[in-house]
Amino acid sequence: MIRGVTGAGLGNIDDNQRFIELAAAYGFGAVDLEAKSLIDEYGVEGARELLDKHSMILGSVGLPVEWRQSEEIFQRDLVKLPEAAKAAADLGCTRCCTYILPSTDQKSAHFMALTIKRLRTCAEILDAYGVRLGLEYVGPHHLRTAWQNPFIWTQQETLDLMDAIGLSNVGLLLDAFHWYTNGLTNEDILALSKEQITHVHINDAPNVAVEDVLDNDRLYPGEGVIDLNGFLTSLKAIGYDGPISQEVLTKEPPTASAEELFSRSKQGFDKVFK
Repeated sequence: MIRGVTGAGLGNIDDNQRFIELAAAYGFGAVDLEAKSLIDEYGVEGARELLDKHSMILGSVGLPVEWRQSEEIFQRDLVKLPEAAKAAADLGCTRCCTYILPSTDQKSAHFMALTIKRLRTCAEILDAYGVRLGLEYVGPHHLRTAWQNPFIWTQQETLDLMDAIGLSNVGLLLDAFHWYTNGLTNEDILALSKEQITHVHINDAPNVAVEDVLDNDRLYPGEGVIDLNGFLTSLKAIGYDGPISQEVLTKEPPTASAEELFSRSKQGFDKVFK
């Protein structure tokens, strides 16, 4: 498994090169950055050289398509996807991810039909470039009633959605925080195959009742109550060997320096990987 970072929880680092340099300096091997942004700045060869120089890979790119709103917005964004998928493929990135909110103001059945159709379309485009689509279920209880109607928030529901989409390049984005807020155990990971997992996020939760855990109140790995050792051990047991990318969402942006935050992240990874 490859230690990785997203931008969440590491301060405001606008410079892609500096982000990559810091990640390498603190022992990370993957960064979740937008491939198109890197190529726009450095060109394909320049971006490859920058990543190779620091022994770094792109862990995942985000899905640049807003599929949750109107058909007009979906179609407007869909035209961006081939270029983004090609950029990812050009830099050797095989993962593109999106999240699924656990409630919606749309009628649940209708929204499910739209979700299946739209995500299948996105996955088909990504597949043409050898890129997988990762679907992240979102578990915190307060978001399950944030909008009018319930939607998907469990691992099994997401697996069922993957089956309904029916394409082999669609898998889970397994996030430790959402796994925890669903009350899942190591057995729920051991029941998966490595092929069902596209990408992984790691973070931690405060010592409060699970029902009171907030999505934007996450801790750095090893600083909370999630059994991250069991989480990682279970992933290793099923053969997952891809990136494990830190994603720490907080109520306020961190004020410490980027170096301090990367150091804190490294200490957390050392603890939970140990």
